[in-house]
Amino acid sequence: MANLELVFYIAVVLVSSVICFCGHWPIFEGTPIHALNYYCTGGIFELLEKCVGFTCGERGLRAIYCVEHYCCERPNPILQIFYFTIVGGAYFAAMTTSFKYIPGPYLSAIHWYLGTGSVVMGLLLFLLTSFSDPGFVSSSNVSDYLAMFPYDGVLYEEKICSTCNIPRPPRSKHCSICGHCVARFDHHCGWTNTCIGENNLRYFMAFLFWHCYLCLYAAFVIAAVIVGEMKRKNLVRLLTVYYGIGSNFQELAPLIFQWVLAFHGEQLMLLLFLGIISLLLMGFSGYHLYLIIINTTTNEVIEVGKLQEIESREGQYT
Repeated sequence: MANLELVFYIAVVLVSSVICFCGHWPIFEGTPIHALNYYCTGGIFELLEKCVGFTCGERGLRAIYCVEHYCCERPNPILQIFYFTIVGGAYFAAMTTSFKYIPGPYLSAIHWYLGTGSVVMGLLLFLLTSFSDPGFVSSSNVSDYLAMFPYDGVLYEEKICSTCNIPRPPRSKHCSICGHCVARFDHHCGWTNTCIGENNLRYFMAFLFWHCYLCLYAAFVIAAVIVGEMKRKNLVRLLTVYYGIGSNFQELAPLIFQWVLAFHGEQLMLLLFLGIISLLLMGFSGYHLYLIIINTTTNEVIEVGKLQEIESREGQYT
């Protein structure tokens, strides 16, 4: 039964993560994953809107529109607080379940300090990305940004930003959430509550890759603790000599797994969580590194996709 519960837990976390974080990717377009992503990120609000409108009328609708405006259309620290909650919760869980086994057979006391230092470094990179200037364009620096890149006549043409009332440099975009034009605009990141642009892209990439390392490092420490406890308690010898279990993998593995689940279940769940987050972070980091290598941005990929879709539709009617 415990094995089935663990498999169910893994499946739920994995599928939920893919739906929420990857469901909008073009590769999933037209699939149930894309439909579920839409429902979780937008469709559920439409359903709530209908329910509130039916039960509470105009006053209720105005209230949820105010909440939507604050959460989705204005700068707010909601996801920043959520980030600190996730990191703080994971660090607390690691401290309470695993740090007491350090030093151990495979871990020296340095991991006490290395683990804490790695988390602090991750928080500093998060703060640096969140509060550094992404490349806001103003009347005082617009000439510098205009000289950076040429207009291509397709995605970027010479024009005045109607909101900022200044020339819009090539590869820049006006962010309606931040209320500024941003040089070499990549995207607005809700997690950092700021845009990612020319000036802070390097901090954003450092933040991503450091958190890839942080998750993998934490997973290594927890795995080393579990394996170290198996060695310290001579688990394999206990099973084979005293209980007469065969020394082959097929017989030992299920019993070892049950022992880990019984005595280190919290660490095992944390290990699985870190593994899944590591995969998502590495995929996201790799994608952004690829965009940097080919000298493009997330916004430009989206805009090119829109142009191709328009051309495709026009081609159907010619």
